[in-house]
Amino acid sequence: MTSFAVLISGRGTNMAAIARAVARGKLDARLKFVASDNPGAAGLDIARKMGFPAEMLDYGKEGRRGAEQQLALLCSRNNVEWIVLAGFMRLLSPEFVAARRGRIVNIHPSLLPSFPGRDGIGDAWRYGVKITGVTVHLVDEGVDSGPILAQKAVPVRPCDTLESLEKRIHRAEHGLYWKTLAGLFSGVPASERS
Repeated sequence: MTSFAVLISGRGTNMAAIARAVARGKLDARLKFVASDNPGAAGLDIARKMGFPAEMLDYGKEGRRGAEQQLALLCSRNNVEWIVLAGFMRLLSPEFVAARRGRIVNIHPSLLPSFPGRDGIGDAWRYGVKITGVTVHLVDEGVDSGPILAQKAVPVRPCDTLESLEKRIHRAEHGLYWKTLAGLFSGVPASERS
């Protein structure tokens, strides 16, 4: 069975959706731990309440290099095969990514390659697009530039506000991410699974 870790920086809503899929047997994998660069991340408390170990990556004291060494050690000790980024707001170093090429996954709130970066939803909103969405992709050394695994479109409605659009994009993320991971971990794309 595939083992993985989830990295978060904030609320942890995507992490919680993935963890629920594991608990319900819909995602046949072992979530070994949840880690964050933010000691105040609400998602750490959610992970603990769901029964998953929660770890702190000390970017503030150790810097990126030290935090990534800590993460690598956690992954090694827990036999983690995949790293899943779920609202993790740090860029991983090219060296860290290269050592785990094809084994780090991210979700981004736009239809990549459009609107990469920290504010995909806001950027799409300000540009005035009529359709935006969600992308799950493998992580490479660039910013939101790795191979695309899955996408889901979210139309921008005439009555939308930025806040209502954001809520609908997050709902789309919560279903798409764990289903994409299930296919990735099993070696069968979600589009081919019954």
